[in-house]
Amino acid sequence: MELNKLFKELKHDLPASIVVFFVAVPLCLGIALASGAPLFAGIIAGIVGGMVVGVASGSPLGVSGPAAGLAVIVLSSIATLGGSWEAFLTSVVLAGIIQLLLGYSKAGFIAYFFPSSVIKGMLTGIGLLIILKQIPHALGWNKGAFGEVAFLQVDGQNTLSEIKKAIDFLTPGALFIAMISLALLILWDNVLMKKHKIFGMINGPLVVVVLGIVMNFFYQNGIINFSLAADQVVRIPVPEDIKGFFSQFTFPDFSAITNFEVWKIAVVLAIVASLETLLCVEATDKMDPDKRITPTNRELKAQGLGNVISGLIGGLPVTQVIVRSSANISFGGKTKMSAILHGFFLLLSALTIASVLNRIPLASLAAILLMVGYKLAKPSLFKQMYKLGWEQFVPFTATVVAILATDLLMGIGIGLILGLFYTLRHSYRNSHHMKDVVTTEEGHEVHHLVLAEEVSFFNKASVIKALESIPAHSKVIIDCAKSKSIAYDVVELIKDYEVHAKTKNIIVEKINFIEPA
Repeated sequence: MELNKLFKELKHDLPASIVVFFVAVPLCLGIALASGAPLFAGIIAGIVGGMVVGVASGSPLGVSGPAAGLAVIVLSSIATLGGSWEAFLTSVVLAGIIQLLLGYSKAGFIAYFFPSSVIKGMLTGIGLLIILKQIPHALGWNKGAFGEVAFLQVDGQNTLSEIKKAIDFLTPGALFIAMISLALLILWDNVLMKKHKIFGMINGPLVVVVLGIVMNFFYQNGIINFSLAADQVVRIPVPEDIKGFFSQFTFPDFSAITNFEVWKIAVVLAIVASLETLLCVEATDKMDPDKRITPTNRELKAQGLGNVISGLIGGLPVTQVIVRSSANISFGGKTKMSAILHGFFLLLSALTIASVLNRIPLASLAAILLMVGYKLAKPSLFKQMYKLGWEQFVPFTATVVAILATDLLMGIGIGLILGLFYTLRHSYRNSHHMKDVVTTEEGHEVHHLVLAEEVSFFNKASVIKALESIPAHSKVIIDCAKSKSIAYDVVELIKDYEVHAKTKNIIVEKINFIEPA
């Protein structure tokens, strides 16, 4: 049944998977470069993230692969292990086993304790970060790794100094490709797709990639008087034959399992990778037009399985990643088939068309990511969050600024502290409880959900559990008559549930529902 659903949306998932594939190639390579790992290790992690985690995951739109947030940890870990890549792979396998144990221990509930304002701040911060990090690549400056996401970079530069260098060493050929590509994407989204349905069937980013390859060809043959350097195009390892392809796989050194450092690195990887995954799951669900909810414990198990397999064959550690997930959503993905197909395309391309991919200008891919960044960080969102009041706006803004100034986890941590401060100040005098009464009316089940006097975002997990337990073809009454205050997160959750309930033929009735200001 699930397989039929996946193939049913193939007309949407296939184009989205192609976009995610083109975005994933330089990210996988850039993260491997920033991590001090073999370049092919990034491709392996991308393949596993798509084909293994994609199949095992319950996330409909999340895409997994190597994560930029782990690059510094990987780099320092390899150095700690005396430069032994094989010993580090043992840590990756152990980290995967720890994640599997976390999944079976039902540790995924942690995801529900991140406030909506912080998750939205995370998405906006990532969007702005994508824009800032892609400006150098659009200008032709590619000394920094393509997958960098922290303010302070592995190469000693930072976000702002990298942009300054890009301006100082601007490459007209790269800028020309980026500008044409960006203009085409804007025209495609805002004009052409509305003019004729054929433009909805053809993938805009794919056209941009093909255009970039053609323009690069014109540069190389003197038809257009510009040029691109070797580091301004995709650089994927090109195997001479099938034997050369398989020679790029590396296996862990399990004799290092007695090394305490290997275990310490495994624990750190498991914790950080799990946190990044759970944050991404929450953010991806928030962007999902159908407001589906990812089973977080299953996601931890899927990530654990992915890391075990990635470590066994020489890949980087994997997590669910927001850049590829948001690209998937932005360009029309509907089910997890999109993530699976992108992993298959990575495998196929590494086997067959690596030399063709190496003709794609990074400026073309930068233009695609600039569009993704804009869709995540639209100016209207700041106005919307401001209207919701300081309780939402302050943690949101703090998260955005902290992510831009530090890194993803630090930014989330700062936003979470402020979110907790406002929530505790708001609800410390009042207790809260959930009551679920089930009756029968005219042969149909009626579920009466009575909310407490004070409902904070800490109740989010229990509300989700109660609503998700309601069977299809029934009715639910959400009674807020006794409620003086309902956290915006819970209000938003209920409104999202109304959208999702229609797919299960559930009638939703609300009593004294408190709408956001």
